[in-house]
Amino acid sequence: MPGQRPWTPCAHAGPHLQADTLLAHWGHLHRGDAEPPPQDPALIDGWLLFHNGDFEAAAALGQRLGGDGLTLANKAACVHASYVEVHEPARLQRWLDAAARARQQQAAAPSNPNAWYWQAYALGRYSQGISVTKALAQGLGGQIRQALERTLALAPSHADAHLAVGSFHAEIIDKVGELIGGMTYGARKDVGLAHYARALSLNPDSAITLAEVAQGWLLLEGDAALDRATALLERAAAFEPLDAMEHLYVDSARMALQG
Repeated sequence: MPGQRPWTPCAHAGPHLQADTLLAHWGHLHRGDAEPPPQDPALIDGWLLFHNGDFEAAAALGQRLGGDGLTLANKAACVHASYVEVHEPARLQRWLDAAARARQQQAAAPSNPNAWYWQAYALGRYSQGISVTKALAQGLGGQIRQALERTLALAPSHADAHLAVGSFHAEIIDKVGELIGGMTYGARKDVGLAHYARALSLNPDSAITLAEVAQGWLLLEGDAALDRATALLERAAAFEPLDAMEHLYVDSARMALQG
């Protein structure tokens, strides 16, 4: 984008999908975020850029389109910052920009679950980037929790939101402990595990779900969950990715197994 450092290219960018195959696979690719299939041809083009790994162009087009295009812009920015971008200041700013766009989208479309979800996701990743304890001190934990609660109130079967709630509890407990996490921030191990279980039941054939749940189990249960988490990572690593985002998660699972 003008005046900004070019985004780090995605190694998996390429013509994985065409418009017709994208829509044919939409149910699988978006089972996690519950985003409905786009009707606007321009928005279809934008999602095609996203799924083929041109995240910068997808985000730029989504911003130009506005409306539902902001969901595209935010997902492209968040995924790229989380799994592709190598420059830390750019990563942090990209998450903050996505959170700001999500708030704008909430004002215009308060019943859109992904307007709330991408705010929570962006702030959650930003919190990890600056350290969870620092983010909690800044009050970001409350904003994340409220946005996720709103997401699930609007879309109870939003699998990715259940993943994010599980991670909210897991990250806090991992950083400050179960006692302080529960007393100060309302974080509970049983609630985190329940949301992970719900995500798995809603979207079991997803490398993204499997990898995120495996990581969350390890944060919440430590070595007691090692065998179960490894089994999930092995399933994720064996996936044949359909698009660039699935490639990134499969790569992440394979790296976790090697480490």
